[in-house]
Amino acid sequence: MTQLVLALNGWRNRISGLDRVWVFLGALYLALALFLPAQAAPTGEFAIRSFVGILPFLFVAIGAAAYTKASGTDNLIARAFTGRVGPMVLAGALMGALSPLCSCGVIPLIAALLAMGVPLAPVMAFWLASPLMDPTKFFLTSGAISPEFAVAQTVAAIGVGMLGGYGVLFLSRFASFASPLRPDARIGCCGGGVIRNPGAVRWAFWREPERRAAFAKESWSSFAFLAKWLLLAFTLESLMLTYVPGEKIVAVAGDGNPFAIVIGALVGIPAYLNGYAAIPLVGGLIENGMQPGAGMAFLIAGGVTSLPAALAIFAIARVPVFLSYLFFAIAGSLLAGFTYSLVA
Repeated sequence: MTQLVLALNGWRNRISGLDRVWVFLGALYLALALFLPAQAAPTGEFAIRSFVGILPFLFVAIGAAAYTKASGTDNLIARAFTGRVGPMVLAGALMGALSPLCSCGVIPLIAALLAMGVPLAPVMAFWLASPLMDPTKFFLTSGAISPEFAVAQTVAAIGVGMLGGYGVLFLSRFASFASPLRPDARIGCCGGGVIRNPGAVRWAFWREPERRAAFAKESWSSFAFLAKWLLLAFTLESLMLTYVPGEKIVAVAGDGNPFAIVIGALVGIPAYLNGYAAIPLVGGLIENGMQPGAGMAFLIAGGVTSLPAALAIFAIARVPVFLSYLFFAIAGSLLAGFTYSLVA
């Protein structure tokens, strides 16, 4: 009995050490082979062909992320939060949309900024813009959807950040916004260090061996991370295009439905899986008849209000601040969707 328990514990430890995305992807293809054998090969071919097609954009995105890590340009973030509050809001929105911070680093960075006394308005601008765009997403969006859509989403990210930042600047006159952090909020690791101890920027990073090593490590880490999510996204896109009729998408989220953009924003909140996986899915939906403005609303609303991001923010921010975050995120997604539908 003891040996059985030890064996089960060993298998459990091995399984828990596996990447859940790869496990899910393998289980999905196994289910296709067992229950829909005629669909397994076409889905795999579609996913691999789409992945190979986006590789040029993927390599550029990985290079941008690795360069930022190796050169230390993320240390420039600290400079955005100095000076007068009004210009700081604009700087926070710009830095949020352009910085390549990892998702684990944004929340501790925000907590560190607020704990250091930085006004809530520019922090909110950075907070809202950061999950919506970064160099990696820009290049992937350019390849999976279009360069025009990527530029529009970047502008939307900055606009949503400014909307929330200047909106909170108005709300800061109320007492409920005087202390934005929860008393038990934990100010943690990687993101906070960029603000507390900003290091030097080395634009020519290749001259230093440790920075060259950091570039190589970040390149591989980024490739492994993006590869699994993109393969999953292309697999789901293949199944969606096969089993979801185009006329259904047009009826729900096409130009003929006046509520398509609202539906895109509302569906994006619970349905958003991952910022990188969502890009090919939205690209496939647009190709199948989805209104581009609805796709924009989906990406903006989902990126800011997805369950993992919302729970992380709820853990550190007081309720009025959290509710204002949700309000400006949803309002900004609707504005972005309607604006893009008019100009696209």
